[in-house]
Amino acid sequence: MDSMELVSVALVSLGCAKNLVDSEVMLALLKEESFLLTSNPGDADVVIINTCGFIESAKEESINVILEMAALKKKRCRVLLAAGCLAQRYGERLLDKMPELDGIVGTGDIGGIVTAVRRSLAREKVVLTEGLYRESDDAPRLLSTPSHSAFIKIAEGCDNRCSYCAIPLIRGAYRSRKLDSVLAEARTLVEGGVRELNLVAQDITLFGSDYGKKELPALISGLAKLEGLSWIRLLYAYPERIDDIFIEAVAGEHKICKYIDLPLQHADELVLRRMGRRLTAEKILRLLEKLRREIPGISLRSTFIVGFPGEGEKEFQSLLDFLYEARLDRVGFFTYSREEGTKAAGFRQQVPQKVKEERMQQAIALQSAIIKEKNRILLGSVIPVMLDGKSAQDIAVTLARTEGQAPEVDGYVRLSGQHTPYGKIVDVHITGADGVDLLAKICHPNRH
Repeated sequence: MDSMELVSVALVSLGCAKNLVDSEVMLALLKEESFLLTSNPGDADVVIINTCGFIESAKEESINVILEMAALKKKRCRVLLAAGCLAQRYGERLLDKMPELDGIVGTGDIGGIVTAVRRSLAREKVVLTEGLYRESDDAPRLLSTPSHSAFIKIAEGCDNRCSYCAIPLIRGAYRSRKLDSVLAEARTLVEGGVRELNLVAQDITLFGSDYGKKELPALISGLAKLEGLSWIRLLYAYPERIDDIFIEAVAGEHKICKYIDLPLQHADELVLRRMGRRLTAEKILRLLEKLRREIPGISLRSTFIVGFPGEGEKEFQSLLDFLYEARLDRVGFFTYSREEGTKAAGFRQQVPQKVKEERMQQAIALQSAIIKEKNRILLGSVIPVMLDGKSAQDIAVTLARTEGQAPEVDGYVRLSGQHTPYGKIVDVHITGADGVDLLAKICHPNRH
């Protein structure tokens, strides 16, 4: 590559928020090396797809996007790279199956993205999958989220070894960042205008434990001291590790959103045991009751897997009964995906896909009724929201979120008219609901 040549790069990010953070690091590294960044892959010399490979549907999406981007090689695109989980999981096999690709960069090698691009431009087939990435203290970020809200990854990998999950195979063992490193990055983000920080890891409750000390309460305390930061949101807190110290930290800091995402996965005791999960439905319900009692107004989110091996009608009914009793505020459902290399892939009594889909629709219908009831109770109330941005579907509508709505996954509060600045917190009057979204009007005067 001519040293004077200006090369444009587009990055398509798929999958979860943790993957998005990796994408933002790669974009910043490329920008530092004077590559021109574009949001339009059709205008790019190099296209990078940061893939997801967690479950079958995510793998299919990643493959479809790779094939879609490969069509651009008939026009301007000279290099097509796959990064992230799918690349890490399948390595050179992915290159063999998809000759459209010019190279792969696994999750442990995102720090080498500049080298990968340069080598690929020199017509070398690049395979980087041997690294074990740990975000450095001064890792750059180029935010792709709205300027007032950012995700911050506090750990990499996972030690939980649930029988259905391929994450440890893809991202390795649990590795916490240093407390000072996270606080330094948070300080930089807040100084740049971020008003909401969303803490992500495969399990935030383990933060610091690989160094010999659980440091999440200390991290929460340090983040709460950052002037200009309004909201701190905790995502992916494993229920069996939520203790009194954790609850006190959330209840005691007003900047902590009264919101916890705790992945429960199922409620039947037999299924939970086969999943490698440690709690029972009874213990989970007691935990939910305690959280609601000690953190008034808390919103509780979870995810559930439908159709796990051995889930018969009785076990599925146990899940429905639990959902009815738990009255969770936000829920995501997935059908079980049989992932190679995981313990559960070898289990007998695999559930037919048609049965999985039918059960998921039943679970969604039940939870939708619960959400409808909860939204009806909110009618007429006044609650604070953060102004998020214009609606892509209707420019006459401003989107906002309550403390109980995480970015991208929990719906919005829709406000008529243009309201700014984004990142500002205002009081709104709830006037209606539309599915998972709430409808509201701004109260006056505004809060702050």
